[in-house]
Amino acid sequence: MAHTAHTVKRYRGLMDWLTTVDHKKIGVLYLIAGALFFGIGGIEAILIRIQLIKPMNDFVDPQTFNELITMHGTTMIFLGVMPIIFALMNAIVPLQIGARDVAFPFLNSLGFWTFFFGGLLLNLSWLIGGVPDAGWTSYVPLSSTEYSPHHGVDFYTLGLQISGIGTLIGGINFLATIINMRAPGMSFMRMPMFTWASFITSALILFAFPAVTVGLVLLTFDRLFGGNFFYIPNGGSIVLWQHIFWIFGHPEVYILILPAFGIISDVISTFSRKRLFGYSSMVFATVLIGFLGFMVWAHHMFTVGLGPVANALFSIATMLIAVPTGIKIFNWLFTMWGGSIKFTAANLYAVGFIPTFVMGGVTGVMLASAPADFQFHDTYFVVAHFHYVIVGGLVLGLFSGLHYWWPKMFGRVLAEGLGKATFWMFYIGFQLTFFVQHFLGLTGMPRRVVTYLPNQGFDTMNLISTVGAIMMGIGVLMFLYNIVITSRKPANASNDPWEDGRTLEWTIPSPPPEYNFKQTPLVRGYDAWWKEKMDGNTEMKPAEPIGSIHMPSPSILPFFMSIGLFIAGLGFMFAKDEFGSGIVGFLFNNYIISGLGLLITFGCMFLRSVIDDHGYHIEKEELEDKGVKA
Repeated sequence: MAHTAHTVKRYRGLMDWLTTVDHKKIGVLYLIAGALFFGIGGIEAILIRIQLIKPMNDFVDPQTFNELITMHGTTMIFLGVMPIIFALMNAIVPLQIGARDVAFPFLNSLGFWTFFFGGLLLNLSWLIGGVPDAGWTSYVPLSSTEYSPHHGVDFYTLGLQISGIGTLIGGINFLATIINMRAPGMSFMRMPMFTWASFITSALILFAFPAVTVGLVLLTFDRLFGGNFFYIPNGGSIVLWQHIFWIFGHPEVYILILPAFGIISDVISTFSRKRLFGYSSMVFATVLIGFLGFMVWAHHMFTVGLGPVANALFSIATMLIAVPTGIKIFNWLFTMWGGSIKFTAANLYAVGFIPTFVMGGVTGVMLASAPADFQFHDTYFVVAHFHYVIVGGLVLGLFSGLHYWWPKMFGRVLAEGLGKATFWMFYIGFQLTFFVQHFLGLTGMPRRVVTYLPNQGFDTMNLISTVGAIMMGIGVLMFLYNIVITSRKPANASNDPWEDGRTLEWTIPSPPPEYNFKQTPLVRGYDAWWKEKMDGNTEMKPAEPIGSIHMPSPSILPFFMSIGLFIAGLGFMFAKDEFGSGIVGFLFNNYIISGLGLLITFGCMFLRSVIDDHGYHIEKEELEDKGVKA
């Protein structure tokens, strides 16, 4: 079948990266941006720990300390780990389901650029206009103009709204992709666990992010346009913010941890050379965690005074979440039981994840008990708990996934020896940092304090904690060094460099060609590639003859749409300020800058609507020349 020839738009160099709609390249962009923000968040963390290394330290002043703890939390959660999750989802999910791209490639690009410019806006606060200082949860009235009169919290509200748009459209995109783009034979109950986890995560994003968007819009109105949503004298409510924030905030932690669960399932199964134990119960547990995740938000508010009935209900609901999580833990252990286990760097992170996450889960159940929470609340016990689940859970999971899929993304296997050394440096540093913080909390050290008096039993533990934090920092630098030395090697990884790959991504070249699969594969069971190997086949059975492949065209519009939102955000933020220069003041005070930004964004939307772009085709002849087996 002949196609009308469309001119193929190909760019080189920087322009290629700015215009790409290829999910694999967007995955790399997410990875680079995530690494940048993760680095910034890590530096903030180490500065916090240096300040707390000894009693009555004056390394940073109290205002800077408040800015550091606010920006550390916000940067790590929204801009550090989220994009690395999205990097792996982009790079791997379409390959695992046998798709040639995501459902909406243009939106995929838009999602990345809005995320990136939102994060950039938030971090610009270090250079202009004041830094957010109301804690990463931005509780009112601390985040009101009364207590935070500079522009810090405005950077927070506008930056997170813009990057939240990116996360939301990313979530919708992956829902559509996983529902509609699976290869023939890939039923829901044959999908790999990482794809399942990405699917449930995307559903959680779809329901949780609108809540925080509403909260941020209300707070923006309070701060910039004189609203009264959270201003008590005019009938506002400060508890309202807490409810809106946490009905997003608790599902958010499951948005973070579920992809890590998916990674761990795939890695442990691969390196135990065994089918994942209890696959269907794993799927059910993932769905259940996603469902229950929306029913526990007020456990962050036990001390607010909601009353014994609300506290009891949320306490029970929180304890219930431990059940599906426990199912997962046992299934991982049973997968390893009797397997021929290879302790690669990826598998070390995966196995190290299990006891650490159990520990975080146990302290979570302790915190779920409302009367006990009155003691634990706002102490370092809580800090220890959520770092055990986020760092000891999610970050170990991400390191595992990066080691595991690095050859698939870049065609080079990370250095194993250095990878294992990195694991031990990071893991021991992590345990030193956060294990003692449980006891600091139980001894009575409050969270978010800039310093403490000597001889209260805090001194030694804080010192140990800071030493551990520096070890974790060294671990991250070792990982970066591993990337640098690996990138100098030739990209010669085989299709299945671990030799025990079970899923479809290991059936195509590393890194994959732009169209992923030359012929869409036919899936004949769970662990599709392993099943073919066991049947003595050296490649997947194709579900179609070789034909021309339709590809989406690159576009610069997402980049400019995001720049427009970035300019509009700055415009709204500084609209009431006085400027030294009359013309600058005129442009900002009359909403001309913000109007210009919105004009750019809506102009790009208009262009996208009226200019038909049918993409292009890679013809059958080109495919046969390349001789790529899929």
